[in-house]
Amino acid sequence: MEDGAPTIKRVAKVWHARWHALGGPCELLVDGGDAAPARRLAGLAAEESRRIERRFSRYRNDSVLAMIHAAIGVPVIVDDETAELLDYAAECHAASDARFDITSGVLRRVWCFDGGDRVPEAAAVRDTLVHVGWGKATWCRPTLTLPTGMELDLGGIGKEYAVDRASAAVAAVATTPFLVNFGGDLFAPGPRADGTPWQVAIDDPARTGSPSTRRVALARGGLATSGDARRFVRQQGHRLGHILDPLTGWPTVDAPHSVTVLAPTCLEAGTLATLAMLAGAAAEELLRTAGVAHHIVR
Repeated sequence: MEDGAPTIKRVAKVWHARWHALGGPCELLVDGGDAAPARRLAGLAAEESRRIERRFSRYRNDSVLAMIHAAIGVPVIVDDETAELLDYAAECHAASDARFDITSGVLRRVWCFDGGDRVPEAAAVRDTLVHVGWGKATWCRPTLTLPTGMELDLGGIGKEYAVDRASAAVAAVATTPFLVNFGGDLFAPGPRADGTPWQVAIDDPARTGSPSTRRVALARGGLATSGDARRFVRQQGHRLGHILDPLTGWPTVDAPHSVTVLAPTCLEAGTLATLAMLAGAAAEELLRTAGVAHHIVR
């Protein structure tokens, strides 16, 4: 149940707490201690994940995004938390030559990445692109104005932001090592109780859903993976991933199948993974320049 308390069980010395939020499975691992403290930490993480979902989900009619979309063409004054996210998105848009764009979510009107072979007509993509482009919005903190037909979609940063916020809430009271995992986006403030890194399994895009043999050691910081393992369409024998270039409305040419990034925060890791996917053939160069540990599957 989406609003239910996290379930918790112990595997070896690690408490595994699980719940559903942000459109998928969420998990908190607590290395050591008793059940009651672990359950309390899980409650804090779950509460924060659901708070962010309530505020920024595009699927709710009572979210901040719903308020913004309902006021299309009319200036809206947003709160500080929303303003921080919009400032961050604006910085990413500028740094990526307009390829990281939180207005590109409207392209889902014509694309359906369900693993099938339904590819939209070029004319439909062109018509939808009229409503894409952060530069068409007017943002002067704290006031935002969106032209008619445009929407915001924080899916590219929202879950990673939630991981960092939930981790901060847990870290404020935790006395044992922990790891937050929201659908494969993770943060650990430090290593496990024995001093060793957390071992994170990374989905293999060629064997989605099968037990993964790929492992990444996470001692401290955030980890995020972006790729076409679960959301894609097929066109003439080629797999096209769900990350769309907002300048063309089509999947990025020569994009990797998977990019995993380790960075100081989950938000930074997720942003860089997405930017690398959008960079296509230049993904490796982008991540080397950023100076972050990474793993790319072509």
